[in-house]
Amino acid sequence: MLARLLVRALFGAVGLWCASKLVHGVRFDDTTTLILAALLLGVVNAFVRPVIFVLTLPITIVTLGLFLLVVNAAMIGLVAVLLRGFHVDGLVPGVLAAIVTGVISWIGGMVLRDDRGGRR
Repeated sequence: MLARLLVRALFGAVGLWCASKLVHGVRFDDTTTLILAALLLGVVNAFVRPVIFVLTLPITIVTLGLFLLVVNAAMIGLVAVLLRGFHVDGLVPGVLAAIVTGVISWIGGMVLRDDRGGRR
């Protein structure tokens, strides 16, 4: 269980690092900040995102799920507000960072699912 959490945090850190390299307007001061941002993003996604998801469900349905990009960008923005040394310069870089981080996390989820599937 703890190993899976650490691997998820690792993929989150890789996703945020890729976002900082690919998206102009997303940056970290140092590696420690990157790791802390990944851990904090995991906590925010576990506790805050479900509440925001339920509150924004009507607009998410109307936009056929595209509003989830804004919700994910808001979670990354919240981490940037809470963590000194992690900077996101606006909504567009936040959305692009959410896309990059989401793709990397999706790939990580596929790797974890393959690992779990072998044990069944």
